[in-house]
Amino acid sequence: MSEMADLAAFAALLEAGSFTRAAERLGCSKGQLSKRIRALEQDLGAALLHRTTRRLNLTAAGAALLPEAQALVAQGERARQAVQRLQEELAGCVRLTVPVSLGETFFDALLLDFTRRYPQLRVELDLHNGYRDLVADGFDLGIRSGIDLDERLVAKPLFSLQEITCATPAYLQAHGEPLHPADLAVHQCLLNTHYSGFEEWLYHRQHQLERVKVAGALASNHYSLLKKAALAGAGIARLPSYMVYDELADGRLIWLLRDYQTRQVPVFLIHPWQGGLPKRTQVLADYLLDWFERSRRMLDEIAMGRDDDERF
Repeated sequence: MSEMADLAAFAALLEAGSFTRAAERLGCSKGQLSKRIRALEQDLGAALLHRTTRRLNLTAAGAALLPEAQALVAQGERARQAVQRLQEELAGCVRLTVPVSLGETFFDALLLDFTRRYPQLRVELDLHNGYRDLVADGFDLGIRSGIDLDERLVAKPLFSLQEITCATPAYLQAHGEPLHPADLAVHQCLLNTHYSGFEEWLYHRQHQLERVKVAGALASNHYSLLKKAALAGAGIARLPSYMVYDELADGRLIWLLRDYQTRQVPVFLIHPWQGGLPKRTQVLADYLLDWFERSRRMLDEIAMGRDDDERF
């Protein structure tokens, strides 16, 4: 890199016509520029300039080197412009890795809308519940919950994952609605085996913790299957809030035990650390942040709407 910089300085010197003007353009002193030219001559083992007059006269070696140095500078500028265009253009591929249930939930509603807005962009969505090394695996963005921050990553809060206890109106009509966490012990509960201690559900209210032993005929490590089972009236499920916005809004699922808090886990949008994101990546990052903020407000409106209904 030092040799390339010296070649660029040599080309700039001949273009400027004097050490003074060249030093000004390069943002260095005449002495520093002179040292770089001498270093280049020592590296090549040949004098490049005659220094006997005020004018810059090339030696035979200097004359042979000049067009090569100029070509190198031009190639470097083309490379810089190519990278800049890549950073600024809204085209190409953005690779995004997300947990399976989250990806299955928002893919049609979110990414299809995004690609309609930006038809020159292609989003490559990786659905994976395990750890993905964004740097080693070449991902532009990722979504993770409860992460231990890697110093190579930048994390922005996306939303807080809250599990919603819910069931269909038909199930509740047949089996009754639990009014307290302890009531869940006599209900068919849909269990998520992905988590340790899945047969115990925790609830908080006014700084008090309630533990409830739950059981049911169906257990799975897949949120989507549990959601389908809940919609079929098979029992009571605890599902991430992002999976049930529409179902809560249109009444297909009823939000139970809303006065009790379930554990909330922060979810982050992450990307490898770098000076600035390419524009294609930045627009997707901005879109994700905005989409989940709108979804959070939607859930708040659902909760407030139900409170209003209960007052009448």
